Amino acid sequence: MSNITKICRKINSFEKTINVSGDKSLSIRWVLFSSMGNGKSKAFNLLLSEDVLAAINAVKKLGIKVNINKKYCTIFGNGPSGYKYKKNITINAQNSGTLGRLIMGILIDAPYKIKIVGDKSLSKRDFSRIANPLKKFGAKIKLTNKGLPLTICGNKNLKPIKYLENRGSAQCKSSVIFAGLKTLGKSFIKAKKSRNHTELLCKHLKLPIKIKKTKNYDLIEIKKAKKINPLTNYKIPSDISSGAFFIVLTALSDNSKLLIKNVNINPSRIGIITILKRMGVNIKFKNKQNYKGEVTADILVKSSKKLKAINCPSKFNSQAIDEFLIIFLIAAKANGVSYFKDIGELDQKESPRLKWGSKILNKMGIKTITTDSSIKIFGNPDLKINKKIVIKSYLNDHRVFMTSVIAALAFGGTWDIYDKDSIKTSFPTFLNIINDLRK
Repeated sequence: MSNITKICRKINSFEKTINVSGDKSLSIRWVLFSSMGNGKSKAFNLLLSEDVLAAINAVKKLGIKVNINKKYCTIFGNGPSGYKYKKNITINAQNSGTLGRLIMGILIDAPYKIKIVGDKSLSKRDFSRIANPLKKFGAKIKLTNKGLPLTICGNKNLKPIKYLENRGSAQCKSSVIFAGLKTLGKSFIKAKKSRNHTELLCKHLKLPIKIKKTKNYDLIEIKKAKKINPLTNYKIPSDISSGAFFIVLTALSDNSKLLIKNVNINPSRIGIITILKRMGVNIKFKNKQNYKGEVTADILVKSSKKLKAINCPSKFNSQAIDEFLIIFLIAAKANGVSYFKDIGELDQKESPRLKWGSKILNKMGIKTITTDSSIKIFGNPDLKINKKIVIKSYLNDHRVFMTSVIAALAFGGTWDIYDKDSIKTSFPTFLNIINDLRK
């Protein structure tokens, strides 16, 4: 089967209601927390992507029983110290930075060396940023050029630490939280604002964690967890990062309307909504409610006739870090020059996304000016593409692929887009939904 998607025409007007896949961040965290739970956990709408399946395979290697069927997934946890460690265990995080980094914190008490490996893309990413604080707990970690493969060996006599997380990395913060939950005494984190799914699950499970919020940082205190309750009948809401592609496609399409059901709109994740609203996109939340610490809603979006450029405040960056590529497409059709700054963290993802965002826009005929941490996008409200475009990154980045598909459907032209298989890591049903909207 070809790994290329060919698109030869713009999408027609549509009016649809869709469901997108379960939230990936919550799916991976549910697997990890449940594996340390005291008893049976059950989740519905678990995202069965390669990243989440890698997390399931990881806990199975640590002696945790997992059952998956068409309706739900069940994990039988043995408690916070219930892993069955063996010598020569290798955990393959594949493409998942969330899994690779978070599980390091969980392995802080492993009595034997455990090897963590990943695919070519993940192996290039910086793991020293989490290895350094975990070493202060007492773990022994050996990296390969700051990345994977690495080995980690825990310590029976872990020491609590004080940690400054000043990049806005939820993965690093979460890994230290997991380590703190396994360490006697009080550990403290001063964390730059970022996604807070781990903290919300800790609070929902009534774990020994305290959080004090300041303007730019969260002050987090963690103590050792003697017991972790199972996460039973957990219905994972849909992923706003997956929904973002269809929000933007609807905004850029003529006379179209879309309702996305039961989406996680955690305030630390909706930077894209705030940004797009400022740019003139017509978005509303319907049926808003609280669910196990998270906030969910149906998202209604309509075609946008006039899009405005934005000088995007940096305070929204951590809330939209995974969505900037798709936001850039709105800027491409906006009236004026949009400016996004302090977004160097984009290059800590599966590929150098800032570079690739600029490259896609340039191929579309949009002028950009980029630095290592910023991009200016010179919008063209009359943009129409009447040429062939080939997107071949060799980087297997799902967001590069999906952003390119949305660009092709929104602006026209003839596109050959490589790396179709990349969507298996995070959003296997993406093209199925696209095909439904094109009917």
